[in-house]
Amino acid sequence: MKKGIISVLSVLTGAAIGAGLTGKVKEESLKQANHYGNKHLEMFLMMNQWVKVKQEGGNLASFFEKNNYKKIAIYGMGYAGETLVEELKGSNIEIAYGIDQKADSIFADINVVFPDNPLDDVDAIVVTAITFFDEIEERLSKKVDCPILSLEDVLYEMQ
Repeated sequence: MKKGIISVLSVLTGAAIGAGLTGKVKEESLKQANHYGNKHLEMFLMMNQWVKVKQEGGNLASFFEKNNYKKIAIYGMGYAGETLVEELKGSNIEIAYGIDQKADSIFADINVVFPDNPLDDVDAIVVTAITFFDEIEERLSKKVDCPILSLEDVLYEMQ
């Protein structure tokens, strides 16, 4: 009889521990999904603002020219960074280089360097990784002596 009780208690204990671990895994998965959802929402809203600026006849080259940013670097060479490179092609704005944590796996029309590399002088750095702007700005401000701009802020400033 004691073996039966011990077996039942062992099964119940194992089930309780398993349920607790499963709950923690689910909670972590939900947190990660929520983080990515928020990140993608912020990116969507920024890109939507970019479309509005374009629909009203605006372009980023004119913003940079107006602010005397002739030579820039782009931090974040994902979709927004690639789109910024394309928009500035044929303008008077020189994109000196891109900056990205995955620099060795990015194929772009510009040179892309790691954030920890020495960074050449530019008039401004435009950060397209908007969800991490504060951390990126803090890190870059220790390395460079130029304005560090959020692409999101630039786009809202233009309207």
